[in-house]
Amino acid sequence: MLTQTRVSSPLESSPVQRIATRDAYGEALIELGMARDDIVVLDADLSGSTRTKGFSQAFPERFFNLGVAEANMMGTAAGLAAMGKTVFASSFAMFAAGKAWEQVRQSICVPRLNVKICASHAGLTVGEDGKSHQMLEDLALMSVLPNMTVIVPADAVEARAAVRAAAEIEGPVYVRLSRAKTPVVLPAGHVFEVGRGNVIRDGSDVAIVACGVEVAAALEAADALSSEGIAARVIDMASVKPLDEELILRAARECGAVLTAEEHQVRGGLGSAVADLLVRHSPVPMEIVGVQDTFGQSGTADELLALHGLDGASLAARARRLVTRKQGA
Repeated sequence: MLTQTRVSSPLESSPVQRIATRDAYGEALIELGMARDDIVVLDADLSGSTRTKGFSQAFPERFFNLGVAEANMMGTAAGLAAMGKTVFASSFAMFAAGKAWEQVRQSICVPRLNVKICASHAGLTVGEDGKSHQMLEDLALMSVLPNMTVIVPADAVEARAAVRAAAEIEGPVYVRLSRAKTPVVLPAGHVFEVGRGNVIRDGSDVAIVACGVEVAAALEAADALSSEGIAARVIDMASVKPLDEELILRAARECGAVLTAEEHQVRGGLGSAVADLLVRHSPVPMEIVGVQDTFGQSGTADELLALHGLDGASLAARARRLVTRKQGA
């Protein structure tokens, strides 16, 4: 059954609570370690940044630092999983998804081993580290792999729930985590289910389907549109693969226009998956908002999101134009 959660916009609460999803990941790992002795964690010499350090201190016998050798880390993770362990392997997204892609494909996905790749520092919100660390292609790289589940939590609440869910899934999982502290938009006790999205604001004029940090931006956009009489439906699609096809198709039928938003290249991510679904089953006016075939650059997280049209005001403008286009169709 579809899980639906109604929440208010982060703008409606003061002060806005901001927590990095990587912080929630670190806390969830410790909880899992306490509950299950089959949980093993690997890191590539970045445990302070990926937040696996807490697990290393609580369960040193089940934590292994593989050094700056991400490909080797994935091979080791595969070996441990083949022996019955549930393995969490962490590094920055650029290294976990990019540098080690062949090993993820050959050693983890082909044999469908129980490895959870939890990659932090993804997307534009890495900020001042610039284009070398702003991984904008990881969803494409991971989604194309058979047997791989891909999750992009909207906030810290969903990240904690998604990590717990990942531990229960049999097979490879990629969880995309943020460096920056981002708004908490979901209530405590939020239930995450693989393959299910959440309608977190209802509306009938346009559907905004977002993942990760863009869910908060979508809510901001919906607030702005509401003042103009435009009712935007906001859908948190943390499960990028598998996609909640039923929910998206219903939104397309009922709203007549779909806007997607992601902190990723416009090709190969959430928008591409939604477009592929709609063109086959329910073609409606649609736009994909993301990074337009360019690399990132140094700047603050907020500056970079605005530069690429991923802030709330920019999403509202794109949705406004999409509604006009729908009405003229």
